[in-house]
Amino acid sequence: MTEMTVDKQQPASAGATNTRVVVVTQGGPNPEILVNALRHHFSDLIVIEELPESKGQMLRQKARRLGWSVAVGQIATMAVSKFGKPFVRKRAQAIIEEFRVNTRPDPSLRRFKIDNANGPEFERHIAELKPAVVFLVSCRLLKRSTLEAIPCPVLNFHAGINPAYRGQQGGYWSRVMRDEENFGATVHLVDAGVDTGDVLYQVRVTPSKRDTMHTYPLLLTAAGTGIAVRAVGAALSGEVYPQEMTSMKSRQWYHPTIWTWVWNGISHGIW
Repeated sequence: MTEMTVDKQQPASAGATNTRVVVVTQGGPNPEILVNALRHHFSDLIVIEELPESKGQMLRQKARRLGWSVAVGQIATMAVSKFGKPFVRKRAQAIIEEFRVNTRPDPSLRRFKIDNANGPEFERHIAELKPAVVFLVSCRLLKRSTLEAIPCPVLNFHAGINPAYRGQQGGYWSRVMRDEENFGATVHLVDAGVDTGDVLYQVRVTPSKRDTMHTYPLLLTAAGTGIAVRAVGAALSGEVYPQEMTSMKSRQWYHPTIWTWVWNGISHGIW
């Protein structure tokens, strides 16, 4: 595992005595890995958990953006990925043990459940909790108006190397593109774009031959606990130094359609 060095530039935020960290997520085993890792280092941590979008909402949004045929193909792949997880349980457990991570929710943490992170309820929680850092992991894209209502640094964990593999399934696409040296994860500042904020830290790992699209997100999340902790610590201390990423072409990716996924699996052995 190799972490990129951080360019020492002027800090992007000032120091503060407030050390409260608010994690925003839709929940699940992978996000809980980061919640637990952050909790281990930052005692004043609170979770805001929003409801996931329904499959119908997701399908309509994808159709508006990419067309109905692509949207249906992507939803089919997501379904296969979900139902295929029991078949890779042994590999998933091996990843959990190798990186010594915990996927179980911590019952001692304060948690607030909301419908939508872009709604007024979320803004009320932020105003009342007064966090020093907001950390996003597996939640919906925050609107510009929502970001403007958050008076502290907002960080995001992305299972892909930005800016080359923004969006969805960054690990999978790096393998499809024969770019496994950029199989990794990123923590970045959040702006109104899709993973377009300034990069803070990145980690790169080598996937096992047993890894597939079912385990890539888990592997990258488990490998990314260190950069998550470093990024939050840097934000709390006012020492946020964005990296220069001008040499890397920026591209947004989406879930593969079911026919693309099957083709890459059969022809290239990348599942």
